[in-house]
This record gives sequence, C-alpha cells and structure tokens, in this order.
Amino acid sequence: MPSAFAADNPPFDRLSSEEIEALRAVLDIQYFRPQETIIAQQTDVESLFIIIKGSVEERSSDELEALLGPGDFFDGRAVVQGTSSRAFVAREETLCYLLPRKLVLSLIRDNPRFGSFFYLDISRKLDAVAREEDETRLGSLMRAHVKDLGLRPASFIDADDSIEAAGHRMREIGSNALFVRDGARIGIITGMNLSKAVVLRRMPIEAPVRHVAHFDIISVGPEDFVFSALILMTKHNKRRIAVRNGSAYVGVLEDLDLLSFLAGNAHLVAGRIERSTNITELAGTAADIARQVRVLRRQGLKVEVIAEIVSDLNRRLFARTFELLAPAVLREKACLVVMGSEGRGEQTIRTDQDNGLILSEPVDPRLLAQFRSDFSEALSSFGFPPCPGKVMVENPLWSRPIGDYIADFHKWVALPEGASHMNVAIFCDAEPVAGDAALLAKAKMALFDIVRGESAYIARFAHAIEAFPTPIGFFNRLIASAGEGDAVDLKKGGIFPVVHGVRSLALEQGLAQSRTDQRIERLAELGILAPHFGRELIEAFRFLLALRLDAQLAEVPGSAGGLAKPGELSTMERDLLRDAFHVVKQFREILRHRYRLALF
Repeated sequence: MPSAFAADNPPFDRLSSEEIEALRAVLDIQYFRPQETIIAQQTDVESLFIIIKGSVEERSSDELEALLGPGDFFDGRAVVQGTSSRAFVAREETLCYLLPRKLVLSLIRDNPRFGSFFYLDISRKLDAVAREEDETRLGSLMRAHVKDLGLRPASFIDADDSIEAAGHRMREIGSNALFVRDGARIGIITGMNLSKAVVLRRMPIEAPVRHVAHFDIISVGPEDFVFSALILMTKHNKRRIAVRNGSAYVGVLEDLDLLSFLAGNAHLVAGRIERSTNITELAGTAADIARQVRVLRRQGLKVEVIAEIVSDLNRRLFARTFELLAPAVLREKACLVVMGSEGRGEQTIRTDQDNGLILSEPVDPRLLAQFRSDFSEALSSFGFPPCPGKVMVENPLWSRPIGDYIADFHKWVALPEGASHMNVAIFCDAEPVAGDAALLAKAKMALFDIVRGESAYIARFAHAIEAFPTPIGFFNRLIASAGEGDAVDLKKGGIFPVVHGVRSLALEQGLAQSRTDQRIERLAELGILAPHFGRELIEAFRFLLALRLDAQLAEVPGSAGGLAKPGELSTMERDLLRDAFHVVKQFREILRHRYRLALF
C-alpha cells in the first residue's frame, strides 16, 4: 500500500480520515515510458491518475493544451463522464498513482466538497473555495490579536474629580469608560456607573468618582488572542476589560468592540460621517474606512462585498465633504462625481483621487476656484493623494459646465488620441455622489449619442486591451516576470483587460451601469456575451480582484501593488489563477474577433 500518498493537496485535503484510508487501500502505482500514451483521446477511463514524478502532456488532437507535473491529477472530467476528450502522453519517464474510477465516483457522490473540484467550471470551484472560507472564518477571527481590534485609547481622570466632570469627559472623547487614578491604584468607571450613582443611589453630581469606580480591573495584553479576551469576559461576567502593555494601561476593550470585529462596524463609520461637523472630524473617520478593508477581509467577506461597503463609505465621505465645503450655488447647480475604480465600485485599498464636478451653468470663478482647492486639499488630508493625471476637481478640465464637457466629447471622438481615449474611459465610469445627479445622466447620454454607430472609434477604443499580455503561456504555465520579483501583475494581465473590454462593450451598447460585474450581466442579457461565459467572466474577475487585494494587504509599504508570486500560492490558488487567466484569454479573443483588432 503506497502510504506515502500526500493527502494534503486539493482536492484530497477535503476527504475525511476514513475516506483517505479507503483511498490508500486501493491505490496503485504505474510507470510510463517517455512518449507513452497514458489515456488515448475518446477512450473509456477507469482510473484517476495523480503524477508522482515526471511530466504529462495534455493534448487535444495534435495541439498541446497543458503540461502537467508532480501533484497534478488527470482526467477528472473523464472519470465523471466515462470518456476522455483529451489525450494524455508521458513527456518523460513518469510515475503515477492510479485511483479506481469506482471509488472516485463514490467519493464525489458522498463528499460534495471533494466532488466540486472535478468540474472545469471556475464558478463551481470558486463556490467551493468560498464555502471553505466560511467554515474557517470564525476560527481565524479567534486567532486574531487584541491589538487588531481597533482599541479605544485609554483616557484617565483623577479620583477626586466629580461625577459631572466624568460625564463631560466621556462625551468629549466619545467613550463610555474612563480609567481612574487614585494614588498608586488604577480603577475604571463607566457611564452606567455614573447613571446608577445619581439615579439609584441619589449621589450628588459633585461627588468624587472614587466612590463609584471599580478597582478590580481585569486586563489583557495587546498581543493576546481575541479568544482569550472573550474567555475573560465570560469568566468574570465583564462587559469590558482593560488592555495593558506592561504596567501601562493603553486601552479599553468592550463587548461591542468584539461584536463589531466579528460582524464589521461599517454602519458605525457611516453614522460618524453623517454626524461630522468639520473636516478635522471627517479626517479621523476616513482613517476608520481604510481600516475596514483589512477587518472585513479577515472576516472572510467576498471582495465584491468589501468593495461595495468601502465604496459606499467613501461616497458618503465625499458627499459630506461637499456639503461642508461647497457654497450654496454649487450645491444647487453642480454634481460631484467619482470615477475610475471608485466610480465602478471596485476600490478597496485606497488609491489616488479620481473625481470631478459637472456644473449646470457657469458660476463665480472665484467661488469655484476656492472650492476646487479646498475640496482636493481635504481629500489629501483624508489620505487620498492627488491623481498623477490630474483627474480631480482641482483640475478645471474636470470641474466645469456640462456644455463644455459635451463639446469636448465631440473632439475626443472625432480626433481620438491616447489622452482622448483615456478621458472617455474615465468618464464612462463616473457615478454621482452629491448635488444634481441628473447632470451626470444628461452628460452620459450625450456621450452615448455621439459614440453611437461609430464602430471604427469603438474598435480603436477597445484596442487598449492589447497593451499587456495575459501572463499564461504554453503548457498552461503562469508567466512570472523576473523584473517583478518572479511575480505576475494581476491588474495588467487580467483585471485591466476585463475592465476595459467590458467598458468598450458597454460604451458601444450605451449601458448606464458603471460596475464591471453589472455590465457583464447586462451584456449577457442582451446576448452580447453567452450567459454561461458571462458567469465565468464575473467569477474570474472577482477571483483576480480578491487575489490582488490579499497581495496588497500582505505587501510591505512602498512595494508594487497587486503582484502575485505563483511560488507563494497554494496549489489550489495556482489552479484557479490559471483558470481565471484562461477566461481572460477567451474574452480577449471575443473582443479581437468582434472589433477586428488584428487590423490595428
């Protein structure tokens, strides 16, 4: 019995210990000579093959489809269907495990998680991955550290200070707990302690807090695990515990903090945005938005959900900034828009400013100039750096009357240059944030009317998908760049071609949607894309976004963003990445054929 079989590689890692033993009991090993046919095309298959050593060519007719190596298995689809549509030939001396088809079918039937990986449909594979993440999410959260929870900072009050002073202090700092210094000892007091003292015990508000504070403080350290804090709260029946770094109290951890950590606290951030009365308050809230991305991803939320939450919070932030800074005439006669990934609702990690202003008519130039400066400066203080291409309110090209925009639309389409194509692409993704949203709708409709029927322009516009190659080559191998540290650029190789290709089709069809996935769904409804391929494209796109987000969260500050190193990915992730890039390649071929891009 070949007990050395590694059961920790997908999909075998989804088998129970009993199923693994059943597998090992019937597993066989076979040797194949170079150029020996292991499975002939259109023949019945009675075993699943797992490569131990060597390499195997996967062929369709005379074309090489992929080169498989140690750890890869084949032909899973044939095991399910009974007949192989591909041929598999040993390229060199090869050793394989053979797993009987009868047992494989039994495992597929009894173990859906195992069975899901015997389909080539990337959406099914990703669904299986999502279920795995859901099952492990709570465990990973409990392994997080206390310092990851966004602690409330420690605030102190003297034991001789009054109950009234403590109440005012709590309101000032927006916290329901204060540490109390009483000589050498440290206590804690809460808003509920103050209320009970005054209402139930009839204590005067001038009474010192020493008499209502608790000095039996329970504490944890910043490096302690979240589950340790939860156990202490439960054991001592406490709704809050102190966080102590050595001898210094550095914060307070409340049960609501744990709940927010487990469920996310985006709604709390949204409330703080609405209550902010000045730019300084908004700046503090903006930092909370940036922290949400890491928290939400750690909780196992899908990338499209994270992007939707973050985009909503950012748009609320921009709208509130507009309300605080814009004079009345701009609030009445302008529409503030966001563009780029922010407009498409796909931004997670904060990038530079991509925004603009559409005016219904000219306004006082001095008022407009002051707002342009104030708004862009405020966003910079929030952590949104200026756009290198100056696509921002501060630039007069992107904050002007609607008539000027429409006049330039005609120029951009009639005299297409690099900048013209880029400007059209930017405006296609615009979404209203504040002010008169009808202005943006009117401007977009004008752009669609100008482009309608301009097939040559759309083809030149779509040609940008050829700017970067898809990083997958012969033998189904991922192509990493040595200049990027043996990594693949997920944005250039996969995300951009999908975003811009879908944008091109949306522009041609005059679609109002800005989000890439919504555009794909609409294109499928119109018959521009086959429904099945539309689903595949959405899932591939979301997987690439998720992989890029994880890479961004893991990278060191100042490094290139969104690079994935195949050598650091799991076998399953590499498999899904290859699948995703294959879908991108299919999409690019659809666009090449539709727009005859080979002529350019």
